[in-house]
Amino acid sequence: MYEAIKDLPMEEQIEKIARALVSVKSVNGTEGEKDIADELATLIRSFPYFKAHPDHVWTQPLASDTLGRKNVFAFLEGAFEKKQTIIYHGHMDTVGVDDFGSIEAHALDPDFLCHYFANDDKDSDARKDARSGDWLFGRGMLDMKSGDAVHLSNLLYYSEHRHALKGNLLVMFNPVEENDHEGVMEAVSELLRLRDEKGLKYRLAINGDFNSPLYNGDPKRYVYTGSAGKLLGCFYIRGRETHVGETLAGIDPTVIASRINEQLNNNMACAEQIPDEVILPPSCLYLRERKAFYNVQTAGTTYLYFNYFLYERTPNDVLEQLKTVAGHACEELAGFLEKQYQAFSKNCGIQGQTPEWSVDVLSYGEFVKELTEKGVPVDEVTEQVVRANPGEDFRQISFKIIEALEARAGDKRPKVIVFFAPPYCPHNYLRKEVAAERRCDDILDRVLRQAAEETGEQFAKKRFFPYLADGSYLAVSETAEETAAILGNFPGWGRTYRVPLDQIRRLNIPVLDMGVYGKRAHTWMERVYKPYSYGVLPKLIRSMTEQVLDDPD
Repeated sequence: MYEAIKDLPMEEQIEKIARALVSVKSVNGTEGEKDIADELATLIRSFPYFKAHPDHVWTQPLASDTLGRKNVFAFLEGAFEKKQTIIYHGHMDTVGVDDFGSIEAHALDPDFLCHYFANDDKDSDARKDARSGDWLFGRGMLDMKSGDAVHLSNLLYYSEHRHALKGNLLVMFNPVEENDHEGVMEAVSELLRLRDEKGLKYRLAINGDFNSPLYNGDPKRYVYTGSAGKLLGCFYIRGRETHVGETLAGIDPTVIASRINEQLNNNMACAEQIPDEVILPPSCLYLRERKAFYNVQTAGTTYLYFNYFLYERTPNDVLEQLKTVAGHACEELAGFLEKQYQAFSKNCGIQGQTPEWSVDVLSYGEFVKELTEKGVPVDEVTEQVVRANPGEDFRQISFKIIEALEARAGDKRPKVIVFFAPPYCPHNYLRKEVAAERRCDDILDRVLRQAAEETGEQFAKKRFFPYLADGSYLAVSETAEETAAILGNFPGWGRTYRVPLDQIRRLNIPVLDMGVYGKRAHTWMERVYKPYSYGVLPKLIRSMTEQVLDDPD
C-alpha cells in the first residue's frame, strides 16, 4: 500500500486508503473483523518507519473470542525522546449491509453507489451529493473507515516528519464497537502495560468517529470534548396469569410494560437538562411478553429495556428514576383495574371481595438482598444459569438469572424488578477543575479558531459525542463510589460481563472526537464529505497534536 500512496497529495492518499478499507467487509460479529485487522496491520507495516521498527506494530487478540478478533497497535516514537504521547483511535467494524436490499452486492463499491444515487430519484439530497463529486458512498465510508484513513495518513506523515512530534504517537484500531465495545475494553490493559513499561504520559486521545449535521441546512462541523455514557435500563415484570374469562382478576404484565414505555420512550422530560448539548431521551429497544405459544391464558412475564444516555447524571440517579416510573405505572394500573372491576361487578350484579392488584417494585440489588436473607444461594444459581447458556445474548442471560432466582425462591408475587444489563458505557468530559483537561480544552478553542480563520469552516464545540463511542472506555467522570452503587444491579456482573473500571480510572485520558463529516450513518445512503474530511480535518488533528505536545514537560 505504501508504494501506491507515498507520492499522492494528502486528500488523494486518504481517499485511496479509505476505499481500500471499505472494500474489506468487516460487519460486526463476523470474521470480517479479523480480516480488517489483518489489512490494517499489513498496511502499517508497509510504512518505511515500521519496516525499520517491526516491533512497533502489533496485535492483541481478544480473549476467548471465537472469531479471532484483535486490536491493532502502532507506536511511533518522536525525535526528541520525550514520554508524552497522543493516542489516535478508531473502530474497524461496521453495521450490516442488509439495508442495501437489491444492491447489497455493491454495498462496498463507492463508484457503483455514486452512479446509482446520481441517477436515483428517491432521495433528492443523495442525488445532489452524488452528482457533486464531493461525496463517497459505501458501508463504513462514514462510520468510520474514513476516520481510520485520516489516522493512517497522519501516522504516515509523522513517521516521515518525526521532528514535528515533541512526543510520541500511539495509533489504535479496535473491533466490536458497534455493539458491546469489547475491543477497546481489552485494549485498556494494553495501554496500561505500554504506559508502565515505557513510562509514557498520555496527554490526549483523539477518536476519528464521524459527525453529521444536526438539522437540515446545518453548516457547522462539530468537535466533541467527551463521550456520552450509556446504561441499558431493564424491567423484569411478573404479573398474575389468569384465564381470559376472568381477565380482571389477573395482573397483565404487558399493560405495566406499556405504561412504562409510554412514560419513558422518547420522553424528553426524562432526559437530562443541559443547555446547548445534544441530549437524547430514553428509547425502547426491547419489549416482549414471554408466552411460548398461543393459549387463552394472559401473559405471566414481560421483558422490557431502554437505551439510557448518561451525560452528567449518575447511574444511581437513573436507577431511582426507573423505579419511580415503574412504581407510578403499577399504581395507575391498580387504580384502573379497580374502576374496571367496579363497572364489571355492577354490570353482572356480582358482589364479593375485590381482587388485590398491588405490584411490588424493587431494584435487582434489593431483590438479591431479600433472597439472601431467605437463604437462597444467589451466586450458585447465577453460576448455573451462566454455564447453562454459553454464547447467549448478555441481555437474555440477565433475565434468565432473575427467572432462576425467582424459581429457586418460589417467589411468584406480582413485581417489577429494575436492573441494568450490558453494555455499560461510562461517560466522560473535559473538566475545568482538572488542569490537564482544561489545558486540552483551551488548546482546542485556539485550534478551532485558527482553522476557522484559515478555512472558512464553521466549527462548534460540544461536550458530549452524541453517539456511543469507544472513547467512553478511556476515562470515567463518575467517582468510584457512584459506579459501585450500581454494580450490584447488574445480574451476572463479573461472570457474563464486566467493564474494567479500575483500569480505566488509572488511565483517565482526556478524550476528544474530531471526526470526518458526512450523512446518514448506519443507512444505505451513508456517505462522507471529502473536502472537509480529507482536506481540513487531517490538518486540524495535526495542529491539535502538535500544540498539545508542545509542552516543556
